[in-house]
Amino acid sequence: MASQQQHHPVRRSKAAATGRSAAVERRNLLTVCRFSVKTLLDRSCFETIDDTSPEFTNFVSILENILSHKMKGTASWFGYESPRSFWEYIRVACNKVPHNCIRSIESMENVPSSRAKGRAWIRIVLMEKRLAEYISSALRDIRITRRFYEDGAIMQGEEGVLLADTLIGLNTIDFSFCLKGEALDGSCPAVIDYTPYLKFVQSADSISSDEEEMRTMGSSGSESSTPDKTATAASIFTEQSSLFSKCKRFEQKYRMALEQKGYLEELVRLREAQLSEAVSRNKALEQVGVVTSFHLLCTIITNGGNAFDDPFGRIALSSLFTVSYP
Repeated sequence: MASQQQHHPVRRSKAAATGRSAAVERRNLLTVCRFSVKTLLDRSCFETIDDTSPEFTNFVSILENILSHKMKGTASWFGYESPRSFWEYIRVACNKVPHNCIRSIESMENVPSSRAKGRAWIRIVLMEKRLAEYISSALRDIRITRRFYEDGAIMQGEEGVLLADTLIGLNTIDFSFCLKGEALDGSCPAVIDYTPYLKFVQSADSISSDEEEMRTMGSSGSESSTPDKTATAASIFTEQSSLFSKCKRFEQKYRMALEQKGYLEELVRLREAQLSEAVSRNKALEQVGVVTSFHLLCTIITNGGNAFDDPFGRIALSSLFTVSYP
């Protein structure tokens, strides 16, 4: 009895550690996905995004890992589970999406494997600007989602909704892909490159700067290092940092100019629409004035010409004959 009571805290601590690891894994994947979408948006301001873009390659790897997170395997005859591809889930869960591309991908001859079909699907829906729509539609089918994913999967929790919201920003990018290249090779695993999103934040309690620590590590690694070489390496590092900062500032100014250009173009389009509407309204009012004048003239003639004896009638008649007809 005492031994069982001793094992309970161990099991609870193990379960807590497992839950924390799963939560950290979900948070890491979702955070790096947001960073990846941000880099794609930034890069799209300067060039077209295609398969040769490293930002896109990394984004696809991240998305594949998210869609494959805690996916249930397929049970075999011997009781073992073989791994599934996320395409099997997308193919079933997104079958009711209006005008979907599921059948087109299934009929593609150059993508025989399930993983290759999933990669082709990602590229097609990105070019159609409908990736977020497909993910949202799949998440709404809770029964199918539970059938394909284990408890604690990203697609099972609130992180799935956050994922769909994050992917909406990709609808502003014009993608261009070739669906016959090596990028659809299903034998290559999806490996995430975290290095573009890592940034070291120096502690406030540190007594030396990053540059001094790098110089120290560089000099300690080689006995033949001289002060001149260390100083040269430090100057090169400083120059690279300065160039990187200048490049970042230039990109920010360029994006700001693009945003201002888009705002001004939208403002001009709005003003042109307002001007066209005002011109149409003015023409309509002129036509109403002509019709009203004609009706007034007909009324005067119907009254038998009595308006000629009335001074106010003569004024009305004079105003009628001065109306300019189109």
